[in-house]
This record gives sequence, C-alpha cells and structure tokens, in this order.
Amino acid sequence: MNTTQDSRHGDLAPGDEGGEDIAGGIRGYLVGLVLATGLTGVSFYIAQSTLVWQPSIPIALTVLAIAQMGVHLVFFLHMTSGSDNINNALALAFGLLIVMLLVFGSLWIMTHMSHRVMPMQEIMRMQR
Repeated sequence: MNTTQDSRHGDLAPGDEGGEDIAGGIRGYLVGLVLATGLTGVSFYIAQSTLVWQPSIPIALTVLAIAQMGVHLVFFLHMTSGSDNINNALALAFGLLIVMLLVFGSLWIMTHMSHRVMPMQEIMRMQR
C-alpha cells in the first residue's frame, strides 16, 4: 500500500479530516472566525439596542453564546459526529458536568448559608 493512502485512511489524530489541503483548512478557520466575530458583534448590538424586548435580552444573549460555543467546537476544535470524536465528546460532556456541579453546588450552598445566618440586627444586639 501507498503511504499517502495509509495516512488518509489509517492513523489520523482525532479532529483531523484527512485529504484536505492547506487552503481548505485555512478557509474553514476563516469561516469560523467570521461566524464567531459576527455572533460577538450581534450580541453587543442586541445588548445595547432596543431591537429585542428588554426582558428577553438575557435569553437572546444565552442563545447567541450557545451558538458561538457550537462554532468554536466545530470550526476550531474540529468536533464532528464521526466515530473518532466520541472520546472528545464524552470528555467535553464530563467537563461540563463537573463545571455545572461546581457552579450550581456553590450557589446552592451559599443560598442556604444566607438563609441560616443570623440577621445583622441580632448580631449587633448580642455584642452590646
């Protein structure tokens, strides 16, 4: 077998698509850059304009942030639905799980601590 055929069909790093020329790779990065920059610009525009109903601005920004994460995952981290990216997707999901546990667990603990703390007037009265 030819070594170029082996590199296209065999040993590829996760995320490598193989058989793609340099210009195609750069084109993919440029498309990702344009999309990410556009999403960032749109989010700044929405935050400062009256285009979107005021109470729904956080929801719109959240949707744009999730879209931008998708752009980064696909165009820069080369996360695809291929079988060689299963480990990457599982590692990403596990990382997100750990981050969510830390954030929401911390918020939960701090909220319950806030409810259990004695009011400031009581503390001041005890010190007298």
